[in-house]
Amino acid sequence: MVFGRGGGGGVINRVGKRPGSEAFAAAAASLDSFGSAFVEADLNQPIGPALSVRVNGVYERFDSHRDAYGGDRLAINPALGIKVSAATRIGLSYEHARDERVVDRGVPSFAGRPLGGFRDTFFGARGVNRSDFDAHVVRADVSHNFADNLNLTSKLLYGVYDKTYQNAFAATTLTTSAGGVRQLGIEAYRDPTRRENLLVQNDLAWRVKLGGSDHVLLAGFEYGDQDTRNARINGFFDSGVPTTSGGRRTVVALTDPLVIPAINFRAGTGNRSVRSEADVVAFYVQDQVSLGAHFNVVAGLRYDRFALRVDDLLAGTAFARKDELWSPRLGFVFKPVEQVSLYASYSQSYLPQSGDQFVALDASLETLKPERFVNYELGAKWEPLDGLLLTAAAYRLDRGNSRAPGAVAGTTVLTGEQRSKGIELAAVGRVTRRWKVSVGYALQKAEVRETTSAAPAGREIAQVPRHQASLWMRYDFSDRIGAGIGAYHQSKVFASISNAVPLPRYTRIDGALFLELADGIEAQVNVENILNQAYFPTAHNDNNISTGAPRNVRGTVRLRF
Repeated sequence: MVFGRGGGGGVINRVGKRPGSEAFAAAAASLDSFGSAFVEADLNQPIGPALSVRVNGVYERFDSHRDAYGGDRLAINPALGIKVSAATRIGLSYEHARDERVVDRGVPSFAGRPLGGFRDTFFGARGVNRSDFDAHVVRADVSHNFADNLNLTSKLLYGVYDKTYQNAFAATTLTTSAGGVRQLGIEAYRDPTRRENLLVQNDLAWRVKLGGSDHVLLAGFEYGDQDTRNARINGFFDSGVPTTSGGRRTVVALTDPLVIPAINFRAGTGNRSVRSEADVVAFYVQDQVSLGAHFNVVAGLRYDRFALRVDDLLAGTAFARKDELWSPRLGFVFKPVEQVSLYASYSQSYLPQSGDQFVALDASLETLKPERFVNYELGAKWEPLDGLLLTAAAYRLDRGNSRAPGAVAGTTVLTGEQRSKGIELAAVGRVTRRWKVSVGYALQKAEVRETTSAAPAGREIAQVPRHQASLWMRYDFSDRIGAGIGAYHQSKVFASISNAVPLPRYTRIDGALFLELADGIEAQVNVENILNQAYFPTAHNDNNISTGAPRNVRGTVRLRF
């Protein structure tokens, strides 16, 4: 309700750490067997009764089993909390993040399967494949209690983001030439983006008794402005090697390491340079009603006025669209006893036809209706033991006017109506004082519901396994020593909506050892993929398929004082 614009299957709520009234310091350091490592710190210090400061920072070095992969990340987030009065609080924070890493697109497919035997091989160009990201974000929030039951929260975010994504990648499947040489097509591009975001949100919450029922009324207003400059600069092979697609694609033999000819990023066929401006004004209302001790109702409605303009700076053309979107939400919760909740929910949301980055608009997309998400869910929660929660849910998500990544990198296809449905079961918590468990299972089916030029009805949606199961158990032998063992299973999925390349099912076993070395000092050792299973966890398309990491060990130490 307070998000809008997509998120039909859920969104991540990213919350910054606030300054508190008690002084503390925490730190952690970690290193794994690939050489990847991080150090982080979290410091909180009150300065008088009305002022607190908190600083979080992290440095991380990237490495993995993949040849040529590496990079690092640095981030710092100072925050200030000001207690103006007993009723008013102000929060201010600044976040700077810098991330530089190698772009690794995984392995291509061969004969309708992910290429095996090349788990570590880098299918890119050293020194070319890289991603550089830099962000500066300022946040401010004010919370004021007009009364014990009436609160206003106002939030502001201003962010400047710079990102350059540059890579050479496998543009075709692996084939065998007439001479028996295995080979594949390589393409390359550079994608620089600069973005400025301004987001303002205000929420008014009122707890009141009306008509004999308890209500929590929410009214909100949001304004957002996103300005983006984005380009796609294609790579050309100008060194005299045979090429196709106007010099943008060349064919190389499968070797380890892969040898890719020199790439020249320059203006030419297929380049893109756009400037986009996306503006949104939204209003929403919601009422959470308690009808006695056993029955609650949540009902809400959100209105978005979304305007987008995209200027094509190369063609000298401009496209624009405006959408007025109404998103309702309705939910019921019934508690027959304190330990049991039964619920049902319905929600609807939209995503304008420009992708989630709002930088692509042309004559065809300008006239299309927004993507529409309609979600139904039934579920139950039961706490049979204190600290152990059992949950069950059945859902259906209908998605209309949808788009998906094409089989070729950088392309998008319209896929019409889609439906995802399934059930989810979980048990999380403490079975005994020393035994903790987390068990989950999902049975799901996601398919195209109508035939389009991209896919016929009945074709499966990419990256959705029919079965998923996870188990994690931790047993504490004493107050200072514990051990954990877990498994994750995923059934076959397809790499893209073409359904031409399946990623095989796999099961991964992990373990851990937990030690409390002293008061405030904890250590743990994690072992991932104990059985050294070869697997392919995910994919971007049919020829950019990620490989799972082999057996690896990570040690971590945490301190708090």
